[in-house]
Amino acid sequence: MSPLPRDLPVWNLAANSLRAGTPVALLCVVQSTGSSPGRQGFKMSVTADVTAGSIGGGIMEHKFVELARQRLLARDATPLLRPQIHRREAVADRSGMMCSGEQDVLLWPLTAANLDTATAIETVLQTATGGHLELSHEGGLQLIPASYPTTEAAETAFYTFRPGPDWQYREQLGFRDHLTIVGGGHVSLALSKTMALLDFELTVLDDRGELPTLLANNAAHRRQVIDYEAIADEIPTGPHRYVVVMTVGYRTDAVVLHQLLGRPYRYLGVMGSATKVVELRHGLREAGFSEAAVARLHGPIGLPINSQTPEEIAISIAAELIKVRHGV
Repeated sequence: MSPLPRDLPVWNLAANSLRAGTPVALLCVVQSTGSSPGRQGFKMSVTADVTAGSIGGGIMEHKFVELARQRLLARDATPLLRPQIHRREAVADRSGMMCSGEQDVLLWPLTAANLDTATAIETVLQTATGGHLELSHEGGLQLIPASYPTTEAAETAFYTFRPGPDWQYREQLGFRDHLTIVGGGHVSLALSKTMALLDFELTVLDDRGELPTLLANNAAHRRQVIDYEAIADEIPTGPHRYVVVMTVGYRTDAVVLHQLLGRPYRYLGVMGSATKVVELRHGLREAGFSEAAVARLHGPIGLPINSQTPEEIAISIAAELIKVRHGV
């Protein structure tokens, strides 16, 4: 089964609770800065005895869960937007944590009127049909369909928050980061299983239709047999697009890299020994690619942990992708 977005359990609990008439509240980190344990977009659903998701953990999360339960018990449906400062010396809004960052947490007790929207969000996350979640002081909880006109800035930013008395929080539903693995072999299968735990949308491409490891890859959202000579048409570009090349050998790696190098991906890397990667870089230079373009190619990929098995190699590559994702 393909992995589902991290937020789906949150909305499953919210929608199921509303259907059953069980009081439930939504907690959402609408803004974060610095070393905040809860990042923008982190969410929880909270009932009297069950939670799903996280807003960062620790004493701060515990306090908000208890506050949400108090509001539910009192049947107080008033939304609460509260800053949390993770510094001991803060004059006000101290979270009780010492991470040195800040986050703004929204507590939103859901009501029966929110059931249709919560169910629709649940469906969008399950079917990857797209759209935006919007929470605002004026409009409440809304689902903005993918077909609804939005500004270019709203399309580009995954999360947006407008502070102030008329505050508004909006996010795209589904996965922010997309990983395409070119090659469907044993390491590809292991990497897919690993990345499925890390909230990436996964695509695996190969030119071998009957490859057993490709057919067995149920972690990927999309598996496709393609002609490597036309691979550029299959991999969209963008600031949240990651590409790992691990085809059956040097020749097909070169075919793929000649089409992808220089395109605006967040990450483009190739698996192989240091000797193989040196030869690939040499061939790319000879083909006319600039030194700057060749330098942006990651390889050999994976953090240097002396990995041997496909699973160990997958973990080393996943660690490198996490490092790039967070700008380390």
